[in-house]
Amino acid sequence: MIDAHSRRVIGWAIDEHMRADLVEDALQMAITLRGERPAKVVFHADRGTQYASEQISRFADENGITRSMGRTGVCWDNAMAESFFATLKTEFYYRRVWSTNNGAKVAIEDRYDPRRRHSAIGQNSPVEFEMQHCNQTADPQQAA
Repeated sequence: MIDAHSRRVIGWAIDEHMRADLVEDALQMAITLRGERPAKVVFHADRGTQYASEQISRFADENGITRSMGRTGVCWDNAMAESFFATLKTEFYYRRVWSTNNGAKVAIEDRYDPRRRHSAIGQNSPVEFEMQHCNQTADPQQAA
């Protein structure tokens, strides 16, 4: 799960299957990381069966999440996720071998969010961008 504002990965799951449980685990991680959410949260995905499942529909309803799905066969509708996976494959999958899934999880979590810079957010890492945004919105409130 990628926050479209900051490009931060806020939820993810890795396993040897592609069932709806993975999506639910990633969504739950995102909810836990973010804590209090805005009034409207949109979860956009492609039309994969795990995203379109009754399980994910129910989970989204129970958690006040609006679901959005791209058009069939149109990768541009999900460009942010496609770009993320292309980068992940280039920087990690094709260059390294891990003996365990946990080793891969730690490497991805350690590299992508804290340090990887994005041109879309001023060559900042997602974490740096979020901190700058928090500081900018806090300043006017402190002045009042």
